[in-house]
Amino acid sequence: MFFSDIFLVVSLMTFLRDFHVTSCDQTCVDKPVFTPTRLVVKHGDPTSASCSVCQHACLVNGTKSDLEKNVGDTSINGTTILWTVKRLTEWQPSPICYYSNAAYQCCSTLNVTVYQPPDSVSISFVNHTGPMLEGHQYTLQCTVQNVAPVDHLIVTFYKGQTALGQLQSNNTEKKPVTEIFSLNITPSKEDDGGRFWCEAKLELGPDGPQLPPVVTSENITATVHYKPQLKSSHSDLITVAKGNSLQLNCSAVGNPSPLYTWKSPIHSYSNGSVLTIDSVTSADKGQYTCSVSNHVGTATVTFNVDVKVSYIGLIIGVIAAVAVLVVICVGVGYSLIYKHSRMGQYNLKDVFRLHTKHSAVSSVE
Repeated sequence: MFFSDIFLVVSLMTFLRDFHVTSCDQTCVDKPVFTPTRLVVKHGDPTSASCSVCQHACLVNGTKSDLEKNVGDTSINGTTILWTVKRLTEWQPSPICYYSNAAYQCCSTLNVTVYQPPDSVSISFVNHTGPMLEGHQYTLQCTVQNVAPVDHLIVTFYKGQTALGQLQSNNTEKKPVTEIFSLNITPSKEDDGGRFWCEAKLELGPDGPQLPPVVTSENITATVHYKPQLKSSHSDLITVAKGNSLQLNCSAVGNPSPLYTWKSPIHSYSNGSVLTIDSVTSADKGQYTCSVSNHVGTATVTFNVDVKVSYIGLIIGVIAAVAVLVVICVGVGYSLIYKHSRMGQYNLKDVFRLHTKHSAVSSVE
C-alpha cells in the first residue's frame, strides 16, 4: 500500500507539472522571455538560448519556474535558465520556459526551426522523352529530395538565365520529405536548344543563414521540332530577258531540316532552296511554286516569272552593220575622189609639156 501511495503521488505531481506547462497562459503580461526569440539551426548542429523567467517582481513564495525540453541540458542562475544542445537532432524541440504559482501559470515557447538542405535536385519532363513539338503543352518536373522544412522551400524553374516561374509547397511536415513541383510550358522554335533547370532554395528569414541554402539541378537541353518558316516571301512579278539566267530562292528554317520541292511551268522536281536556270526561254514563263516541308508541316511560296525578248543584240547588230556600211561608203567615196583628182593632174601637166615643145621648134619658110 505504501508503494502504491508513493506511485500515486508521483503520478499526480507529474500530471500537475504537465498540466501547468501545457495549459499555461502565453499571453500573460510578465511572461518569460527567450534570447534569442527565434532559433534557426541546421540539423545536427549545436545551439543554445537563455530564458529570463521573470522580468519584474512576479515570483512569490510557492512559485515554480523551469524549462521543459525534449533535448539538451539546462542550468539555472537566479531567474535565468540556460538551454544548451550539443547536437540538435530533434525536428521539433520547442522548449517551454514557464513559472507557475497558486494564482496562475505563465509561459513562453521558443520558436526553433530545424532545417536540412536538399540531398539532391533533379529536373525532367513528365511522361515524355525525345523532341517536343512546337505549340504543344509539356510539364516540367522538379524533384527535391529530403528537405526540411518543406514549407520554407522556394522552387524556381529556369530556361537559361530566365526565370519561368516559382512554386512553394503547402506541406507543413517538419521532418525531411521529398517533394515534387510541376510547371507547364508550351515550347516555341526559340526554345529549341534551350537549357532548362530548376533551383531549390530554403528561405529561412533574417534569423537563418545569410546565404540561404541553394541546390540546383542539372541542365536538360530541349529539342523542339517546328514546321518550316520561310526567311522571305516573294509575290511581285519577276521579269527576265530571254537568254538571261534566272535564280529563285525560297530558303527556310525548320526542325528537322526541311525538304524542298519545286513545281515549274515545264515540270516538277526536288531541288535545294535555290532554283537556277542558266538561260531562260519563252517556255520558262509562268508560275513557280516552292514547297518546304518536314514531318511537322509545310510552307509554300509562289514566284511569277515573265520572260521578255531582248532587242539589245539586234540593236547592237544593226548599229554594227550601219557602222560597217558607213565605213565602206566612206572608203569608196574617198577612192573615187582620189582617182579623179589624180587624173586631172596628169592631163594638165601633159598640156603644159606639149605647149613647151611646140614653142621650141622654129618654123621653116
